[in-house]
Amino acid sequence: RVRTVGELIQNQIRIGLSRMERVVRERMTTQDVEAITPQTLINIRPITAAVREFFGTSQLSQFMDQNNPLASLTHKRRLSALGPGGLSRERAGLE
Repeated sequence: RVRTVGELIQNQIRIGLSRMERVVRERMTTQDVEAITPQTLINIRPITAAVREFFGTSQLSQFMDQNNPLASLTHKRRLSALGPGGLSRERAGLE
């Protein structure tokens, strides 16, 4: 099954939300109930870090050539069976 970019980003956002949930629960137990505000509880950095991690370090993320229209079109249509959730180089041989 081909996983779309939306699914991959959705998984990264889910990871970021779970990290943020853990931080919020921890802050709720340590801070005074009357002094808690949403601004002190919620920090967006775990979500931002998860998305940046995907675009910065994933094998499936590449910079697109925006100068050549034909190159950008082929870049958008390119599929990869390698990477997270796909084949490994050892198993991807031609037989």
